[in-house]
Amino acid sequence: MYKLLIIEDDPGISNAIKVQAESWDLTVHIIEDFRSVIAEFTAFQPHIVLLDISLPFFNGYHWCGEIRKISKVPIIFISSAADNMNIVMAINMGGDDFIAKPFDQSVLMAKIQAMLRRTYDFSEFVPVLEHRGAVLDTGDNTMTYGDHKIDLTKNEYRILLCLMENKSKVVSREKLMERLWETDCFVDENTLTVNINRLRKKLDSYGLHHFILTKFGVGYIIE
Repeated sequence: MYKLLIIEDDPGISNAIKVQAESWDLTVHIIEDFRSVIAEFTAFQPHIVLLDISLPFFNGYHWCGEIRKISKVPIIFISSAADNMNIVMAINMGGDDFIAKPFDQSVLMAKIQAMLRRTYDFSEFVPVLEHRGAVLDTGDNTMTYGDHKIDLTKNEYRILLCLMENKSKVVSREKLMERLWETDCFVDENTLTVNINRLRKKLDSYGLHHFILTKFGVGYIIE
């Protein structure tokens, strides 16, 4: 079942869309805290986003840019500010379509369905994992934190992926070594320790202090 994220501050509009979308078997989440859009985005993992331009705190252009840093998910702008300048800006910021308010619900649903068919018939949805504002992109093996895109080695990516998949759970050294073995290189206890220490220093240099914690005699944890 596809998931629709609605970023719209008018409850009447967002709830009406939700009712209509659910009748089309879409799972819907409406943003409630307009200061933590990215956190809700990464937690929900939508397949498509409806985004208004005029929003509290930051406008839709800002959030479109932030989403584009971590995801290629299709974004449809919905706004009454439908002059040519706003339409061009929405597309240039990374939007895929623009629908002017007021709109007919059946037309909106038709556009959403068409966008889903075009996107997911020919490409695979790439999820992201988030913790403390750091976003791990499983599509290009990078981590984004604030304005920084952190390049990771293959081993660093596999370590973070394993830890973030098991967030708040201790991951044994043995399990991490099994993940690193998938790189087709020999991994022993010392190799794992070296990789963990290098990764910690890299994350620390970007402000991610104490991101990976050691549980002595057991393994590592992200919490």
